[in-house]
Amino acid sequence: MCGIVGFVGREDGDVALDVVMEGLARLEYRGYDSAGVALVCEDEVEVRKRAGKLANLTAEIEAHPLPASRTAIGHTRWATHGGPTDANAHPHRGGTNGKFALIHNGIIENFHALKSELADAGVEFASETDTEVVAQLLAQTYAGDLTKAMRDVVARLEGAFTLLAVHADQPGVVVGARRNSPLVVGLGDGANYLGSDVAAFIGYTRNALELEQDQIVTITPDSVEVIGFDGTPAQGKTFEVTWDAAAAEKGGYDTFMEKEINEQPQAVGDTLLGRTDESGALSLDELRIPEEKLRQVDRITIVACGTAAYAGMVAKYAIEHWTRIPVEVALAHEFRYCDPIVDERTLVVSISQSGETMDTLMAVKHARDLGALTISICNTHGSTIPRESDAVLYTHAGPEIAVASTKAFLAQITACYVLGLYLAQLRGGVHADNAGQVMSELHEVPGKIDQLLHTMGRVREIARFMADTRSVLFLGRQVGFPVAMEGALKLKELAYIHAEGFAAGELKHGPIALIEPGQPVFIVVPGPDTPHGLHGKVVSNIQEIRARGARTLVIAEEGDEAVVPFADEVIRVPHTSPLLQPLLTVVPLQVFALELSTAKGLDVDQPRNLAKSVTVE
Repeated sequence: MCGIVGFVGREDGDVALDVVMEGLARLEYRGYDSAGVALVCEDEVEVRKRAGKLANLTAEIEAHPLPASRTAIGHTRWATHGGPTDANAHPHRGGTNGKFALIHNGIIENFHALKSELADAGVEFASETDTEVVAQLLAQTYAGDLTKAMRDVVARLEGAFTLLAVHADQPGVVVGARRNSPLVVGLGDGANYLGSDVAAFIGYTRNALELEQDQIVTITPDSVEVIGFDGTPAQGKTFEVTWDAAAAEKGGYDTFMEKEINEQPQAVGDTLLGRTDESGALSLDELRIPEEKLRQVDRITIVACGTAAYAGMVAKYAIEHWTRIPVEVALAHEFRYCDPIVDERTLVVSISQSGETMDTLMAVKHARDLGALTISICNTHGSTIPRESDAVLYTHAGPEIAVASTKAFLAQITACYVLGLYLAQLRGGVHADNAGQVMSELHEVPGKIDQLLHTMGRVREIARFMADTRSVLFLGRQVGFPVAMEGALKLKELAYIHAEGFAAGELKHGPIALIEPGQPVFIVVPGPDTPHGLHGKVVSNIQEIRARGARTLVIAEEGDEAVVPFADEVIRVPHTSPLLQPLLTVVPLQVFALELSTAKGLDVDQPRNLAKSVTVE
């Protein structure tokens, strides 16, 4: 959750503060409640930090200017231990001579024992955080070599953490360490960078270095040295960031979320690129799992949280249909605790935009311990979950800055579909023969999303009219059910009002009691050619709630006239195959939530109490 930036440059630069503050601004999307910086100056480390938004820190620095420096670390905090106060904000000092500062992302699970030990030794604490415990421990351990001190300290820590430290006696050095928490290195010319996300330094370099689990990195202006926690030298994997600084800006839109909704055609299209060979057959060389092992899979479990879990629920219908393999969708934070039935013939598919979702990471590790094959569907290169998995299928959606996920959701569904079709192709049968046809239709979807986005004027009007609404219900069947739940989640995240998604068939089993005159209800209607007569059943559901006074907001395919007599509003989407409909039907719900939240004057990109990447359990 926290944003972390580190920088060291040559002596003639003195731009450390500018680099770190820019990096923190680019990381604001991660969600935070305080911010701070530490600069290595002559014989001491200067610290400025403030609770609240980055503007508060900027004002503090303007009121109390910092000297020029070539070495700095910066932090935006999302509170875990201790409330969002100035004292609890990072960086934290260690010792009494003002020469040391440290920032931290994650949770130190054994900090109570360490704090008691330090208190018994006479150490006084200025905050309520677990981070200050590490800072004090590191300061006591330091004996002239910050890298060695970091190695000695991390050996005593339990939990998930990224740590960055600076010391005035080593003015051209930043040392970082990571365990189950994101940290990536930016490789520059006469300068090097550290960040919890490549966005932290994308304005300066596109060249980056992945760090593995349990590694320590030491950067100077001209070098990057990586060792394991055991001191063994290591070499990280370099990669090039394929998007530039402009991709993290709003690009003329009022909000990042609006920009990202409009980037969905490209996100889906890019996720499909390079997935087929010259003959049109699916080819996923990046999976790195022998085909024979994948053919032996007899059970699939999808683990994810929030929006990613709803993407997994959509994928379940398609993968089961195409492969005839049973698919379970498990909330990642429950997976470890339900005694899952997993063995070497189970494929566990994790879905995470950031690749750092702690609940999902722990589920993947548990699955591997049980002997399962693991595949990650992820949007962030160099992140932890793909490295902990046997294979990864990247979504190529580009950076998603808004906390509420939109384009990542569509890209995740698309990647799941590609995986399902690939498995069907490996297993053979009727759906293997149809895989190429489905892929062809998937390639048409970006154009249909783009077409749909140009028809959202009425949806925006409806949202503005409903700005005072206190409750909205969402109904769907089959793949429309998780779309309904995702629509409700978006409204809860952005507008802070009651919203609930139901399987439409459940109405008569209880939820219809919620219907009263004027109650707004969105209904995601399957296409008339959907199997099992689902279209007619959902039209009947619309009639049931309309008869009880509900205001019916119907999302239906172009040409579906059966819904018209029972709809207060009809929102049209282009025709596509039933299993591909979620890639279209969710878009009006995203736009509705965005517009209603905007009409209420709320912060669309950074909803209250939420963070983009949930890196603690």
